[in-house]
Amino acid sequence: MEYNTKQKDTILSVIKGYDRSFMVKDLYNDLGGKVGLTTIYRLLDKLIMEGRLTKLINNNITYYQYLSECDHDNHFYLKCDKCGLMEHVDCDCIKDLENHILKNHKFIPNKKKIIINGICENCKE
Repeated sequence: MEYNTKQKDTILSVIKGYDRSFMVKDLYNDLGGKVGLTTIYRLLDKLIMEGRLTKLINNNITYYQYLSECDHDNHFYLKCDKCGLMEHVDCDCIKDLENHILKNHKFIPNKKKIIINGICENCKE
């Protein structure tokens, strides 16, 4: 089933506007009920499969985070395991890690989807 382009564009514009992770109820409310939950869930699943969205489960609550597109090869994401914050980082140090993984483990990392889990500054206290 193909999504109505207008609905898909509307959902994507709201998702891209979030600067933190979100729950489906947040998205549904921000859409003002203009798009049904079934359509929302189907599009979220599709975006996850395309690698444009990640699904986070924290304390049995499901959150989603849009993975912003980046033209740089030196970026990755930092994800807080407590609050779900995901931050986009541009840093050349990731190239050393990628080279290590390739050389020592014979594995090619997907440079557009590297996520490092940990605890953010606000949650470490």
